[in-house]
Amino acid sequence: MSSKHKATTVVSAGRDPKWTKGVVNPPVMRGSTVVFESVAQMKQATGNRANQTLFYGRRGTETTFAFADAMTALEGGAGCAVYPCGTAAISGALLSFLKAGDHLLMVDTVYEPTRDFCDKMLANLGITTTYYDPMLGADIESLMQPNTKVVFTESPGSITMEVQDVPAIAAVAHRHGAIVMLDNTWGAGVLLDAFSLGVDVSIQAATKYVVGHSDVMLGTAVATKALWPQLRENSYLLGQCTSPDDLYLALRGLRTLNVRMQQHQENALKLANWLAQRPEVDHIRHPAFATCPGHDVWQRDFSGSNGLFSFVLKQGHQQATTAMLDGMQHFKMGYSWGGYESLILAVYGIERLRTATQWQASGPLIRLHVGLEHIDDLIADLEAGFARFNAAL
Repeated sequence: MSSKHKATTVVSAGRDPKWTKGVVNPPVMRGSTVVFESVAQMKQATGNRANQTLFYGRRGTETTFAFADAMTALEGGAGCAVYPCGTAAISGALLSFLKAGDHLLMVDTVYEPTRDFCDKMLANLGITTTYYDPMLGADIESLMQPNTKVVFTESPGSITMEVQDVPAIAAVAHRHGAIVMLDNTWGAGVLLDAFSLGVDVSIQAATKYVVGHSDVMLGTAVATKALWPQLRENSYLLGQCTSPDDLYLALRGLRTLNVRMQQHQENALKLANWLAQRPEVDHIRHPAFATCPGHDVWQRDFSGSNGLFSFVLKQGHQQATTAMLDGMQHFKMGYSWGGYESLILAVYGIERLRTATQWQASGPLIRLHVGLEHIDDLIADLEAGFARFNAAL
């Protein structure tokens, strides 16, 4: 399906009659053991198990295949592996293409659990990791080693929202024989065409915008034709599989993804513009704002934005931000994002999560996920929060 019509893709993808059996939505097919009527039938299924054939529950059921088809159509790759959460998708993808003695280039702004996985699990397996400045672009050439096998990107970056020049990085990586992975959760498959930019494996925490209702843990990794067989088989060998009930909910969430993203974007932009006028705010870290690192790259590569962004305060301390957050009515505190509800998080100690770059800011950083509530209520909530913040300074 054409990437120019994502709104149609999210409605239509994964609804092949072989999965839906004539109803609108692919049914939930639960199962572990698949039984066969003959030896010949069993051999046929075993021999064809790479091609969405019922073979064993861990390989997937028709619900799995419908969701994988939908995500493949949405992102434009050759196949989609599904995982029980986004972190599992990242670790599963990395382990599918790295071995002892290999070198990994990992963006310095990466999701914290991914950093821990590199520093603990991969290090114990004899895989070395070098962290790099997200704004490095083509200059990543200087960090490439003969054994560099994977360059991992995340754009925008976790918390601080730097937008990477993925095409420039991919060109260098491919010239050195390395593959490029992207944590594409912020783009959700509708804001960024990862494969057109040179990405080889596009990963999402589908927990976030794909599911959209904060009630399912789910991860996806979509790969190019060249890499799909290896990703598929190695993910299977790692024991990665998902519940058909969760996949059914993900398929349901997918159908409204485009319209939800539009409303998240509208609300977030209105709120970010309001925040930019507040005397307490130093700057906005939203890719659509010139104050966000990589704003020009976002304008070039992305088709829009969503509800997730951060802002930095001119001054403040933990007592003041605690007073601000504790009284929120609509913005609730939580570590995730991408659901229909608004969330707020004060992020402390960013500098301890950086090794290749130095985080410098005048005051605390606040991350928001702007949900689907009425914008006037959200603004009023933050306005009252600033009053508490100022009173506690």
